[in-house]
Amino acid sequence: MVRSRGRGGQGVRASAFDGARRVRDEGAAFLSVSLSPVSLAAAAANVVGKVRGGLADLRSMPRTLIDQGPNRSVYRFHGESSGPPVLLVPPLAAPALCFDLRRGCSLVEHLVEQGRRTYLVDYGAVAFSDRRLGMEHWIDEVLPRTIRKVSEDAGGQEVQVIAWCLGGLFSLLTAADKPELPISSIVTVASPVDFTAIPLMAPFRPLIEITGGYLLTPFYRLLGGAPSYVVGRVFWAAGIEKEITKPLAILRNLDDRDYLAQLEAVDRFMGQMMAYPGRTFGQLYHRLFRANDLADGALDLGGRVVSLSGVRVPVLIVAGEADTIAPRRAVERLTGLLPSSPKVDFHLAPGGHLGVLTGRHARTTTWPLIDTFLG
Repeated sequence: MVRSRGRGGQGVRASAFDGARRVRDEGAAFLSVSLSPVSLAAAAANVVGKVRGGLADLRSMPRTLIDQGPNRSVYRFHGESSGPPVLLVPPLAAPALCFDLRRGCSLVEHLVEQGRRTYLVDYGAVAFSDRRLGMEHWIDEVLPRTIRKVSEDAGGQEVQVIAWCLGGLFSLLTAADKPELPISSIVTVASPVDFTAIPLMAPFRPLIEITGGYLLTPFYRLLGGAPSYVVGRVFWAAGIEKEITKPLAILRNLDDRDYLAQLEAVDRFMGQMMAYPGRTFGQLYHRLFRANDLADGALDLGGRVVSLSGVRVPVLIVAGEADTIAPRRAVERLTGLLPSSPKVDFHLAPGGHLGVLTGRHARTTTWPLIDTFLG
């Protein structure tokens, strides 16, 4: 994406123009090449499958609800399992199906097939009545209660946490603030701590500073948070070039069933974005985005400072090579903020923000990294 200081709108327009030009040029090149009979047959079969209901196997992995409370539904997935429990922690606003995107591209399926005791916490939908909930609610209540319940359900064993995006930050802050929790390790995937390194936000910083940081404050207070529609559009904007070239990508891969199935699954995921509670969004906006507090390793939560130096378990940090929401520099900064952790591993893996967690390449890149770390 083309960027210039204080001229973010031009950057987006330039990206859109470049994408449209690429569609034109590559489309012409594609049409000049004839497909083989085998490819044509596969493409025809995929079109028929799409019309008849889709190509992706979107069945959820079987699971049982083992605990429930405010903004907390804890599930245990079925399957023969042994060893320590693995808890999957999603971020706010994104659906928990990020870990169970589709059969064949589901981290849950992968873990269960390995014989691991696999659990998931789902926050459910955020309502207007939740607008007063802050980050403390997840760090003090939701995650601690979830971790204790998972440990209890697994016979008192310590819990291995795997978290995506802000779920990783919440998990680290919870472990730092409550070292007595039964946690044995934490994996964070695409979890940014240096918000100045996120290019998507750069165009808005000058305007926000001019207004003293109150550009968005009246809106999220009035609406009770960041509506699901807004959250979805932010994710869309982060991948605008891919959206523009998407029709061509589909045309070029019309004979690739797995590729088309992945697109279906991602579209379903994007259509289920949820809202941020008002107070939580305010904290993320003012403390993380504006003040960039976590880049120094500590966060002030209503007068209580939580420092990442309190994390005393091994941590694996994974960043996506093509992630524009949590680029490498924003994620890798975390490696220097965990002085009390006995082991901190950092790896760069293929994929964008969602792709590094559950894209088609994650099956042979990110997931093996997690397997090795979990031991």
